[in-house]
Amino acid sequence: MMAGMKTYLGLVGAFLVYSFSSVFTRWAAQFPFLSWGYLWRLGCAVGVLGVYAILWQQIIKRMRLSDAYMFKGTTIIFVLLLSHLFFAEAISLNNAIGAAVIISGIALNAKS
Repeated sequence: MMAGMKTYLGLVGAFLVYSFSSVFTRWAAQFPFLSWGYLWRLGCAVGVLGVYAILWQQIIKRMRLSDAYMFKGTTIIFVLLLSHLFFAEAISLNNAIGAAVIISGIALNAKS
């Protein structure tokens, strides 16, 4: 089954949504355990994961699981970028090289 560009964009969008669960859990960790700030942010992370689960199910209805799962590596890149954006974490040369390897692997696998 050949997926269209809209499906692939939806797939990458779903992994971007999934990446936000890491942002919320990192944010929750900055609050005392079981405080309202902690619980609220942890609840947001669970909500994000729920939205992702629905999106994922819709994506794999439209494309092969092996093709969809190949893009899971984009999550690492999104978390790297979101950590830099929200928490001012540095992006090292090793991080950039790793991201390039992930993108190259996806591109090479997608061509075959």
